[in-house]
Amino acid sequence: MRRILPAAILLSCLALSFTLKTQEPKWQSLFNGKDLSGWDSYLGPDQDDNGKFITKEPLGLNNDPRHVFTVIKEDGEGAIHVSGDGWGAIISKNEYENYHLRLQFKWGKLLWGQKKKGNRKDSGLLYHSVGPYGADYDAWMRAQEFQIEEGNCGDYWGCAGGTADIPAHPVTKADPMYDPKASLIHFTEGAKDGRHCTKQGANYEVLSGQWNTLDLYCHGDTSIHVVNGHLTIVLYHNSQTDKGVITPMTKGRIQLQSEGSEIYFRRIELQEIDRLPAELVKP
Repeated sequence: MRRILPAAILLSCLALSFTLKTQEPKWQSLFNGKDLSGWDSYLGPDQDDNGKFITKEPLGLNNDPRHVFTVIKEDGEGAIHVSGDGWGAIISKNEYENYHLRLQFKWGKLLWGQKKKGNRKDSGLLYHSVGPYGADYDAWMRAQEFQIEEGNCGDYWGCAGGTADIPAHPVTKADPMYDPKASLIHFTEGAKDGRHCTKQGANYEVLSGQWNTLDLYCHGDTSIHVVNGHLTIVLYHNSQTDKGVITPMTKGRIQLQSEGSEIYFRRIELQEIDRLPAELVKP
């Protein structure tokens, strides 16, 4: 004899089915651990130890004679090794919009050019990358930068016309500092407050030589930088400026910088999102 389930049980089953169907999207790996499939490379002109160009022409697209970008085994798994011998980046072939990007990085020991003079090891995760190669310092596309630098990991830089509104406090003789309770400052190259906003709070990096985890959330015109589980900055109204005209910049390619410092990247993965995490974006 066929039984008819009570309505409450039917609703419960439907709710479970809906939950299973609306689970978080799967993570998409952007690095296969074996080679640089899915990525281009770009290197600018060679520089001396003072940061002055010693060649006029960039090495350009997918021309890497010194093997600045390679894939090696590091700590038992595939990793992208960036020697730092030159300014440039590897660049995802695809554009991305409305996503959560996660990767791990750790520092090597090599320093090149002006970085040999005691400056902090330096790199960057550049997102919403658009426009021509080499637009910034003849090395990087226009983008928003999730700063990767010893002691300053999680800061913001606008590259080659990247702009954003960030709640921040101007600091005497220093770049403005992020403060979620402060008024918005429009960061753009050439403006009074410049194109660099520092993170608020402690240095959340682990000891040099150990792996750090970065999380980048982008949805609409807002983006969030997170270092080892700690929110460092929130950008609103991500945009770009051309000759004083501001337009939205909410999607683009991803660049991982070479900037005179040896660094390793691994476990680069991305998932689409339809909203920002509520616990990270508060009124």
